Parts: sequence; structure tokens; C-alpha cells
Amino acid sequence: MGKKLYIETLGCAMNVRDSEHIIAELNKREPYDLTENLSEADLIIINTCSVREKPVSKLFSEIGIFRKYKKPSAKIGVAGCTASHLGREIIDRAPIVDFVIGARNVSKLSKVMDKRHAVEIDIDYDDSTYQFGEYRANRFKAMVNISVGCDKSCTYCIVPATRGDEISIPKDIIIREVKRAVESGAKEVILLGQNVNNYGKHFTAPDEPSINFTQLLREVSRVDGVERIRFTSPHPLHMDNEFLEEFAYNPKICKQIHIPLQSGSTKVLREMKRGYSKEWFLDRCEKVRELVPDVAISTDIIVGFPAESDKDFQDTMDVLERVKFEQIFSFKYSPRPHTKASSFPNQVPDEIASARLTSLQKRHREILDNIQKRELGRVHKVYFDELKANGRVSGRTDSGKLVTVMGSEELLGKICDVEIIKTSLYSLEGKAV
Repeated sequence: MGKKLYIETLGCAMNVRDSEHIIAELNKREPYDLTENLSEADLIIINTCSVREKPVSKLFSEIGIFRKYKKPSAKIGVAGCTASHLGREIIDRAPIVDFVIGARNVSKLSKVMDKRHAVEIDIDYDDSTYQFGEYRANRFKAMVNISVGCDKSCTYCIVPATRGDEISIPKDIIIREVKRAVESGAKEVILLGQNVNNYGKHFTAPDEPSINFTQLLREVSRVDGVERIRFTSPHPLHMDNEFLEEFAYNPKICKQIHIPLQSGSTKVLREMKRGYSKEWFLDRCEKVRELVPDVAISTDIIVGFPAESDKDFQDTMDVLERVKFEQIFSFKYSPRPHTKASSFPNQVPDEIASARLTSLQKRHREILDNIQKRELGRVHKVYFDELKANGRVSGRTDSGKLVTVMGSEELLGKICDVEIIKTSLYSLEGKAV
């Protein structure tokens, strides 16, 4: 019998890909079978997020659960962004943890596995040319890192302190990984980075040819077998016309784009050090819609940033009304360690931030309800990639809408025409046509 791994992943798509890398690195040593039964696991890993306070708090409550249900011989590891910023403190607070490995140090996993209370959290470590093993949770779609770290200085964000400075991964490594994914059955590729359209600014590999993100998109689209390309997240500041035109006119690039707003107030954006104004953001969204009228735009929004006034919040609501985002990831501002904004004066009271978040989310649900209702009767090309319960299969449209149909595993990996027969707020039901 092989060993069993229980792994819990918190946070963003990059964390999901990091967990896949963790599994691949473990399997280089010896085979591990994934389990959802905590009590039978030989190794338990929680891959953490530290962007907000809540996932950090969850870490220690989860460790308490692990302590209660794990078998005596099982090891516990903490990985990811919280591991990077807390490091040894995790073991000091929870000695049951066997090792801590930061988000920038996954390639060192074999090193920490064999040393009790090992801590590897070097955010300057460069594994941009490291060849990770091959593992994907879903063989029909492939997440591919194109950069690590972040070179921005957003005053609310802990990511540069947990993932280090931005380094682009060499193009040849990316293309080889895409080709391997296609050979394994993937038709869809999702390119990942903190600011994907800043790709190519910082290479550490010697003599790496100059290339930008737009050029990389062209290279990936030339790989035989790639039929759909998605990416997250581009930075509004780097959304030049060349990039937007490639997005619009390259038929393999899905017409879904995530453009992080954070705030609709130019004053707040300046305090956040985002580098763009409300007017610039709106101009880029208008340009995208001009080029691709049916584009789906999603965003991130923070309410209650220090000194955010009612007028500042209304600027955010104004952008919501004008862009009509298909999806928003919205949060109350959460002061994070290692960030400038945590010491800013005029922190917004929680009750005000909560009220603003409720108002924002309520209005967005109304907008989304209208968007979804317009889908009734439309026909989309849906790429099916996941089996569901009760004889159903799910996939996504080119614009990223989740669609379920009656069907079996024979649909997996196929792109089919589907007519939408029922709508709900966050998904659609269809039938093959």
C-alpha cells in the first residue's frame, strides 16, 4: 500500500498550482495517493493564503483539527504565503507541525521532509528555471505559471513579502509545460502570475531572449492542440493597445478577462499605489468592450480602505454601474503585516466597511441577475472538463460561464454547442444541440 496525502489548499489559483507542484515533488520521492480522510493520511499539508486575515486565522484552527484526528505517525506540513510570513512562529505556536515551507520554496520539499521542524521560507529564492514534476488535478485544463513574485508596492498587499520580487519563467520552459499538458489531454491552458502582462520584464536565466506577454500569448497559441487560452491576472497599468488587440483578435484566447479595480476612487488608488486612475481603468474597459462587445469582465474590489469616504465608495459604485462586471471578488480591507496601509491613520470602522460591502454585493447581484437572464436561449461552445453528481457534466463557455448538462464522461475534453435552457445567478443549465 502506498502512502496517503491529505492536502488542503486556501487562496488563489497560484496556490492551487503550488499544491499540484507539491504533489508532483512528493511523487518524485515515493508514490502518494490523495485522500479526503484525514485519519488515514501519512502526510497532511495545508497550503495557506495570507492576503486577508481570515485564512491566517483558519490555519491554526485547522492544525487543531489535524492534531485531533491524525494518526500518530502522520507528519504535518504548512506551506504557502502564511508559511512565508510567519515561518518559525508557526512551529512555536503549534509544535505538532513538522515542517514549514514558503510559497517560493516548493522545490525544496524533499529537503524539509527529512528534518524535524525544518523551516524554508526564503522569498528571494529563485526556482524560475526549476523543472517541477508533472501533476495536474484535472487533465483537461492546465494551469501554467509564467512568473513568480510581484514587483509592485501596493500599500495593502502582503504578496511581495511572501512571494518575493517578480521573476519571469523562461519562455522555453513554459512552452514545454504547455506541450506536456496537451499531450496529457488538456485543450485549455491558464497562464498564471501576479501581474501576467508584466511578463518578460525580469529574467534571471542568462541570455534569455527579450519577450513580452503579448508575444508569449502568440507563442502559446501556436502550440498544436491548444484550443483555449485564459490568464490571470493582468494589471490595468500594463494593458496597452497591443495587448488588448491580441486579446480581441487571437481566436484561441477566451473572451474573459479579469481586471483588478480595487477601488473606483482615484484618490484611494493613489493611496493604494496602484499606478492608475479611475479614468484610466474605465478607458481600458471601454477599449476591451469596443473590441469585444460580448467580453466578460471580472474584477477585485476592496471596500473600507483607510480614509475611504462616502464619495470614494460612490466612485467605486459608479465604476460597477458603468462596467457591469460579470463577477466581482469583493472584500473589506484587512490590515496585513509588512504593508504600509496597516499603519495608515483613519482606519474605516468595521460597521461602515461592512455596510459598504453589503451594498456593493447587493447591487452586483442585481446586475449579474440581468446578465444571466439574457443567456436564456443562447447557444455557446462549452468545453467540458468535470463530472458532476446525478449524471451531469460541467464546463465553461468561451466567456467563462459555468454550464452543466446531462451527460457522461464521454463529454469530457470535448467542446460542444450547448443551448441554455435555465439560468441562475452563478451557473447555467443547457442541452447539447
